Amino acid sequence: MKSARVLALALAPSLALVACASSSDSGAPPPAAGSAGAAGASGTAGMAGSGAVLEGDYDPAPVGGARPAKVYVPGSYLAGTPTPLLVLLHGYGASGIAEEIYLGLRPIADEKGFLLVHPDGTIDASKRRFWNATDACCDFGNSQVDDVGYLSGLVDEIAARFTVDPSRVMLLGHSNGGYMSHRLACDRSAKFSAIASLAGMTWADDARCGSPGPIAVLQIHGTADDTVPFDGETFQGTAQPSAAATVAKWAAFGGCAVGPTEAPALDLDRDLVGAETTVTAWSGCKPGAAAELWAIQKGSHVPALSRAGMTRIVEFLLAHKKP
Repeated sequence: MKSARVLALALAPSLALVACASSSDSGAPPPAAGSAGAAGASGTAGMAGSGAVLEGDYDPAPVGGARPAKVYVPGSYLAGTPTPLLVLLHGYGASGIAEEIYLGLRPIADEKGFLLVHPDGTIDASKRRFWNATDACCDFGNSQVDDVGYLSGLVDEIAARFTVDPSRVMLLGHSNGGYMSHRLACDRSAKFSAIASLAGMTWADDARCGSPGPIAVLQIHGTADDTVPFDGETFQGTAQPSAAATVAKWAAFGGCAVGPTEAPALDLDRDLVGAETTVTAWSGCKPGAAAELWAIQKGSHVPALSRAGMTRIVEFLLAHKKP
């Protein structure tokens, strides 16, 4: 990679630092693979008698074939009971497990009762993992790997093994993973109910997105992001929209008649004082569609998201079901 901006997309070191710094904020540590309280495909009881949240574990049998990934199963999982599924997509140069440690999703999966999978992208010539998302990011070697097919198949395989709620199959992506979440919303809107993109944009050319069906879209972006700028830019000759334009595109696709309007601010970033995140939302959308922008004022490309902040993001995803 010759571009300093491309090099900055390699997230693994930054994620490790932020994850370490967040250890005092994340509550109880996530369970290790093989720990007590594991929940396999056969399921477990729901809440413990005391009302405590049961800890889950990874199912020992991977999914994904030649590109294996393991499914984290919450302690409350019960076979036969429809359970939401969240697919977590890492940033360029990171990995699924590094992204999960950074965001701290396993304890939230136990609390909220959803299945979680965090697969890995393929490795490029510079030895960094990536997703082939949009023309801006991040198949820099032009491999043309079919990540839409891989991730769609992964969801199908998980649904064949577990009782997945088809009305709540969700995506959460960071940076390159955010771009990939938008790509899947464009290409597979019938499969996914909602996406949340942290610092990743959609196509600049609406025609590349086609005519997606209704889907809920949440864009989370730091206004001081110097890797994927909040206001958009041309990157290595490829245009990409701003964070606001990205959400406006989804509002248009979703037939949202009212907006954008301001909603109460949120406190997502524990390193920034007060309710630093402004919320802009559209309404009057088609059933199943939603469009919101959560702009972290002075937030970076790798914000220090609090446990409460991550929970708010997950709650947005869970609240938007396929009709």
